[in-house]
Amino acid sequence: MADQTSLSETRSNGAAENMVGGIAGFANDASTLAELQFKLLKLDLKNSVQKATVPVVLTVLGIVILLGAVPVLLAGVALLLASSLAISFGLALVLVAIVTMIVAGALAALAGLRLPLAFDSFRRSTEELSRNISWIRTVLVHSGRPAPKRTM
Repeated sequence: MADQTSLSETRSNGAAENMVGGIAGFANDASTLAELQFKLLKLDLKNSVQKATVPVVLTVLGIVILLGAVPVLLAGVALLLASSLAISFGLALVLVAIVTMIVAGALAALAGLRLPLAFDSFRRSTEELSRNISWIRTVLVHSGRPAPKRTM
């Protein structure tokens, strides 16, 4: 009986060690996955910043040019339009403003269409994170279960 108790205690300690080892291994794997996920996110962010630089710079440049040139352009074109069409200066200003707003809207729309393409590389991070979370769930669900017997 004394031998059986001793053997039983050894088994429970071995199971506890296996459990602690399993948890430690899982924690190591999970931390490695987190580190790799962070590195992938950093790489994707770098790629996205590189892709977004040109559209953002062009958008800002376009806005600065519009803001600086619009008042001068509106006044000049309105004066020319008013004198050539024999209309009032106010009406010429309104017509020029409408045309200018259409052109500016078209430029902003073109830049806006290109900007989301700069963030496509985050799809890799999202897909990899999804796979890693699925793996963690699988490990948690199947941990502690006996391995299936393989037949050859």
